Amino acid sequence: MELGMVGLGKMGAYMAERLVQGGHKVTGFDPSADARKAVAAKGIAGADSLAALVQALPAPRVLWLMVPAGKVTDDTVNALLPLLAKGDTVIDGGNSNYKDTLRRAALYAEHGLGYVDCGTSGGVWGLKEGYSMMVGGDEKTVAALKPIFETLAPAANQGWGRVGPVGSGHFTKMVHNGIEYGLMQAYAEGFSILGHKKEFGLDLHQVGEIWRYGSVVRSWLLDLTTDALGKNPTMDGVAPYVVDSGEGRWTVDEAIDLDVPAPIITASLIERLRSRDTDSFSDKLLAAMRNEFGGHAIKSEAK
Repeated sequence: MELGMVGLGKMGAYMAERLVQGGHKVTGFDPSADARKAVAAKGIAGADSLAALVQALPAPRVLWLMVPAGKVTDDTVNALLPLLAKGDTVIDGGNSNYKDTLRRAALYAEHGLGYVDCGTSGGVWGLKEGYSMMVGGDEKTVAALKPIFETLAPAANQGWGRVGPVGSGHFTKMVHNGIEYGLMQAYAEGFSILGHKKEFGLDLHQVGEIWRYGSVVRSWLLDLTTDALGKNPTMDGVAPYVVDSGEGRWTVDEAIDLDVPAPIITASLIERLRSRDTDSFSDKLLAAMRNEFGGHAIKSEAK
């Protein structure tokens, strides 16, 4: 197939490259001239504007958006609207909130344009390993795009599928990322407990390698964790500050709206927020409370 890739950062560039390797023709746009230049060597044609990208594609056009969620996606969707023609389709492969996706899809439907949401997982490893894709959209529209998904997936019949109508792809990816928060937190806490048992002198990298084979907790996430421990066993130089990109918050919000208890995912999100409080007033107040009711000693803050 022939398609346009909007956004040539790591994910967008790697996806475009995998598509070209699979025999598709890809034209890419990114505001950065350096990003466009970098993919040119991979057989990906460049366009210096959204208008030029649309003009370079045959009708009916297919454009894949790989841009940051929120305002950037809104701006891109709105900028494309007057450039596209009835029958064209836009695929949002980013981490958009599914409610935003529903709004954008409704707008495009009013103009006879297709809108497909594709929750995409795989990160920087996707070029080599393939991507996991949760696709939401009209059955007929998704079926027409099947060759693209089959090429990007780990195998033509594995790692991707239409999960439901438009919005369902990003909803499923949101929950996927919420689960990811919980898994990451459990691994981090477990290895921390192991590391604090100083008298055993455990080699955390060795433990990770043992768990990777035959263990019930083996996973690709454990593979990556073990790799990180092999490179930096004590995490020297790594700040204890964990960013969240939004999906965990959205998952917790949705769990509350649906009256679904999700204590693990919620706790893992709170831990990420806690990691950013380098001068925790609440912890200081807790220490003061213990002093007030029990006379427990308060440690002085280092100056």
